[in-house]
Amino acid sequence: MSWEHELFALFDDLEGQASALWEADREAELADRARSEYAAVTLAGRLMASRGQDVVLDLPHVGRVEGRLDRVGSGWCLVSGRGQDWIVPLRAVAGVHGASDRAVPEVAWSPVDRLGLGAALRRLADAEVRCLLHLVDGTRHEAYLVRVGADFVECRAGGGGDSLLVPYDGLVAVQSRDA
Repeated sequence: MSWEHELFALFDDLEGQASALWEADREAELADRARSEYAAVTLAGRLMASRGQDVVLDLPHVGRVEGRLDRVGSGWCLVSGRGQDWIVPLRAVAGVHGASDRAVPEVAWSPVDRLGLGAALRRLADAEVRCLLHLVDGTRHEAYLVRVGADFVECRAGGGGDSLLVPYDGLVAVQSRDA
């Protein structure tokens, strides 16, 4: 073998090593980028991709809520099952089973999907639906939602009486009682 062939073989070998090092570095960079991108994925985004699917939510003092994930909004979701609807603030969710592997970023949501918990509660108040409010301390109140404020809901028991103000942070779930 001539010295030229040896030199070209050496260059080919060095080029192969450089290419392999570049690929390894690129794979590490792509993995790092994927981790960084996933850090921006929210629970609401994962749930938005799961709309229409059957899910199970684990809720404190309530247990498991099973049903079809019908809506996801800014900080809340609606699960329908067994003739009842559940409006659940996402901060109260202890676990989700059956969610999609995908996510829909909030920038891709429609304006209706961006509505907050208050909008969902106002629909119940407007419809005069009898509800069971599950609170973070484990108590429950069967009542009708009367008015919805910026960070609380006002409700009244079926027979009238005093109104009860419940801050959004005090809610675990609002369960419709009328089918």
